[in-house]
Amino acid sequence: MNKNIAIWILLLMFLGCGNSGNINLKIKEKPSYTEKIKSNNNSLFKKLSTNLDTMFETMHSKLGLNACVLVAKGTTILYQHSFGYANKENAILLNDSSKFQLASVSKVITALAILILYEHKQIDLEKNIEFYLPDFPYKNITVKCLLNHRSGLPNYLYFLNSEIYTPNLKMDNKIMYEYMLAKNPKEYLKPNKRFYYCNTNYALLAMLVEKISNKPFNVFLKDEIFTPLGMKNSCTIADLDLNATQIAKPYDQRWRPVKFDASDYVLGDKSTYSTAYDMFLLSKALFENKIISKETQQLAYTPYSREKINSNYGFGWRMNNFKDSLRKEVYHNGWWHGYRTAFHRRLSDSVTVVILSNQLNKSAYQTYKVFQVIDDKFDSELNVDED
Repeated sequence: MNKNIAIWILLLMFLGCGNSGNINLKIKEKPSYTEKIKSNNNSLFKKLSTNLDTMFETMHSKLGLNACVLVAKGTTILYQHSFGYANKENAILLNDSSKFQLASVSKVITALAILILYEHKQIDLEKNIEFYLPDFPYKNITVKCLLNHRSGLPNYLYFLNSEIYTPNLKMDNKIMYEYMLAKNPKEYLKPNKRFYYCNTNYALLAMLVEKISNKPFNVFLKDEIFTPLGMKNSCTIADLDLNATQIAKPYDQRWRPVKFDASDYVLGDKSTYSTAYDMFLLSKALFENKIISKETQQLAYTPYSREKINSNYGFGWRMNNFKDSLRKEVYHNGWWHGYRTAFHRRLSDSVTVVILSNQLNKSAYQTYKVFQVIDDKFDSELNVDED
């Protein structure tokens, strides 16, 4: 058994039973596990939080990290803090309620919406898109191909480049689709030939959600995901007051405000807003097999691109160490108009890392440092041998 997983399980069992009276946990082969965790669980969490704080403070002071961060294990938040400005001009600091444009982390939520319909037997992942959108001009592209970025479709952010900068245009998914039909751009690749990351895929998935559910995409997310999970500070740009004080404004590397364009109003591939805590609630629900089943989640965490050796893509999730059941990490990063976001989950021990930044600073992607702090702390403090 991996020592970190064993330690996590025992530690959380003690924390969860803290108010339940006597604890009766018998470990015959290694009694030192129990004694060390009994004496160290509170101090260990405190030390772990301190180490994480030191790490993030260093990233803030030396690397310029401007973000809300949260680290959790299962249902337990290990560390949560905010660093820097939500609104630089007015000296408004980030806080736990600050809402960020999730950028491409939105794709996790869009894929979840499709999988909800899949579990309800309302959508067939193997059906071609024209089954649901009869005027769709491209052949042999399945719903699955959109989910795992193997459609070969061109990216609308490129073939609609001039339209995107039309003054005062709010290009929703319908407008984007009408432009796409009118221009009929050539496919980038043949369907399912290889992985090609493309925002068009997820904008079309949002349209499928609307078509099949008979609800606007933003309403479907609210009804089926945000409200059931208590994600009170999550919505799409369609439901957002961009001038509200809790909105983290986007900035470039030099703290210049980043302007929006017409494509900001296309949903599915981006333009979902949330907080670090709400994203923790989403991760927690997935670990608890709420919203969709464990079996359906496994479809999302399956690598679908054999040509990708060191990393891969499932349904709305990238993955690292996908061949290692203990180290496998499913995640998505985002980069859009001043926002850099990271949502990482290690499946074997239910660790969640959320970093939401509103400034173009690549330190927001250094989630590996968090896993190093967690693993190194438990190894050094408990000093438990491998089984």
